[in-house]
Amino acid sequence: MNIVIIEDEPLTAEDLAFILANADLHISVQAILTSVQDAIAWFQQQPAVDLVFSDIQLGDGLSFEIFRAVRIPAPVVFCTAYDEYALEAIRNNGIEYILKPFTTETVLGAIDKFQQLKKHFIPATVDYEKLIRLITDHESPRQEVSSVLVYHRDKILPVPLTEIALFFVENEITRLHCFNGKSYVVTQPLDELEKLAKGVFFRVNRQYLVNRRAVTDANYYQPRKYVVNLSIAFKEAIVVSKNRTAAFLQWLTQK
Repeated sequence: MNIVIIEDEPLTAEDLAFILANADLHISVQAILTSVQDAIAWFQQQPAVDLVFSDIQLGDGLSFEIFRAVRIPAPVVFCTAYDEYALEAIRNNGIEYILKPFTTETVLGAIDKFQQLKKHFIPATVDYEKLIRLITDHESPRQEVSSVLVYHRDKILPVPLTEIALFFVENEITRLHCFNGKSYVVTQPLDELEKLAKGVFFRVNRQYLVNRRAVTDANYYQPRKYVVNLSIAFKEAIVVSKNRTAAFLQWLTQK
């Protein structure tokens, strides 16, 4: 069985590939694709595969854009952390979904379901335009997320949002900095974290997402720009982008 993984989080992709490689001697992971553009290019050049494991939100867009651009008759197992509203939409089109963080049991369960459906499977036309609108244009009731998962040595740790002073990007790697001074690498991109922590955190520029509790005040820097002063020690000056100044000042007035 030839399988392709579409996933932009390296550790997640490696874990999934490891589980698949050890699940069955007849399973072969043909490629690990990390972006919409890479996946489109690969599928345009490569022969058909039997099954695709795909994340939804990649660094350069939604994975649905891949299947919209290239005809891929293979069924798809979505690996996602999205809320139940989006999952219901996917459930009615894909053959299965796996909630992150996934386990060996959930991955093998998806493989087993594929095997059961294989003899009777008829590729369906999936309305990816509709799925994109469902996820990007609508907010649905969901449980509040209170922690972010981080990788530390050989462990996965939940770090409560209340303990995080800011998220930031350094050398193309997303990190978080806690009020107690500890810092961790985060696998989620800053855009996703901004949605996760909406209201409590503010995206002051492309590089920084700060907690309201970490902000003491702001200094006037130059026309329509401010430097954010934090209640913690941090190595870099954080400047609010001009196009975010008005929203930032409004955000400061909130509790």
